[in-house]
Amino acid sequence: MKRPASRGFTLVELLIVVAIIGIIAAIAIPALRSAIERARQKRTVADMRSVATAVSSYGVDYGFVPKVAAGISSDLLPYLAPTYMRNMPLIDGWSNPFHYAAEGLEYTVTSYGADGTPDSALSLGPTTMFSNDIVVSNGVFVQWPDGMQVN
Repeated sequence: MKRPASRGFTLVELLIVVAIIGIIAAIAIPALRSAIERARQKRTVADMRSVATAVSSYGVDYGFVPKVAAGISSDLLPYLAPTYMRNMPLIDGWSNPFHYAAEGLEYTVTSYGADGTPDSALSLGPTTMFSNDIVVSNGVFVQWPDGMQVN
């Protein structure tokens, strides 16, 4: 007697496949979130370096860097665009504005990190948390992300 050809999957086979997909997703999703945060951080560092270079160039040409009242980078547009930067980045990787402070030839560009709030105290050096501030002072990073980052 011939056995009829099977036309589908059993419930057990489907449950096993769903369980495997769930395990893979549980492993992959945290790694994906971390990769996205690292990409945001790297974009922020690159944008801050560009703004710092433009401010330094302005300082070389005029003998002082722009001083703005509100303390955010969008106030630098009249000074830097389009002469020193064609498309100036105004927000960091987490959609928060860059913060800017200046006096004479001294300036600081700051990103408040993933949480968008300023750190109570700067650690000055490499940081390991996405929520830590990233700070450029006079063209040099004084607080920057380095190594394995945690949320």
